[in-house]
Amino acid sequence: MSEYTAVKTIGEHTDVVLFDSPVFDEDVRRIASEDLPWERYRGSKILVTGAAGMIPMYIVGALLSANEMHDLGLHVSGMVRSPERARARFGSALERSDFSLVEGDVIDGKEFDQRYSFVFHGASPARPSLHKSSPVTTLKANTLGTINLLDSLVAAGGDSFVLLSSSEVYGAVSDTELIKEDDQGALQHFAPRASYSEGKRIAETALAAYADEFSIRTLSLRFGHIYGPGMALDDGRVQADFLADVVMDRNIRMMSAGAATRTYTYVSDAVLGLFYAHLKGQEQVYNVADPVGNVSIRSLAETFASARPSKRLELEFANPEDSRSFSPVASLGLDSSRLAAVGWEAHISLAEGVSRTVRSYEDGPLINP
Repeated sequence: MSEYTAVKTIGEHTDVVLFDSPVFDEDVRRIASEDLPWERYRGSKILVTGAAGMIPMYIVGALLSANEMHDLGLHVSGMVRSPERARARFGSALERSDFSLVEGDVIDGKEFDQRYSFVFHGASPARPSLHKSSPVTTLKANTLGTINLLDSLVAAGGDSFVLLSSSEVYGAVSDTELIKEDDQGALQHFAPRASYSEGKRIAETALAAYADEFSIRTLSLRFGHIYGPGMALDDGRVQADFLADVVMDRNIRMMSAGAATRTYTYVSDAVLGLFYAHLKGQEQVYNVADPVGNVSIRSLAETFASARPSKRLELEFANPEDSRSFSPVASLGLDSSRLAAVGWEAHISLAEGVSRTVRSYEDGPLINP
């Protein structure tokens, strides 16, 4: 099957059936094979919200793989707002006895038919375009949604709550190359776009408050820029734009010189970091970022262009002068030394991760329209 025909559209999304992708299967098995105390999840009922999203779906896949490898007797529920899209994304996972879909919106609150010991909360609009077009929904998902889920966990006598947070909680940090968990930057909260960053900050505060008052274990994972299988081609962020160009056999379109630097981490490494923090860490907050992936946007574009040499893709610049005016700028990536101290390290290089991401669209099953 060609790269182009492996892509179908449902609603506003352009996806593959991620769960049945060979790349995804290899990735989650690698996570589950890691020497971690998976026994902690034995016999547990686990809820993952926003389960059709890239990172939450990898959490689901890793837990189910761990269940197979270590015979844990756990059950995972994936909470989604759009069952139609989720069913297409999950494919054969829906046939498993240790997994089920739960339809619902974390904003509304919900009485669950079972008591969950662990909650991994990833339900939040992630696309920058949605933060602008639906700031109220973005704010509610991260604030009310988090509090609703925390209340449910406490009422059920649950064990712990894991929040998929973001590097955006730091604001604009200056005078540092890599941002540490205790750093703070300038914030511009009085703006619709702040619905995402401020929502994540309030969510983290909620976790700290519930941990103090109700003695539950809470954990916030601040992710850098994560890429990999499961990105929608119309996501709007540069890594998705570059992926779409490769999949569609187009030259990589650059809107600037690409001097800004970001910390890019392959999704399986990011989720492995989450499990290291949850199963071995003692802190409440961890950055998750591959230090080797701290590169410029231009370098990222060049990596995507070279992922399939046979396509002979080149960089195209909206402003021709940008092709000559590139100069690196100071990095504002994340410092992941706290996570490294509990044993985590990234395994997938940028070049390999980009290649695997492209491959997931080349050989992944189709989403039926």
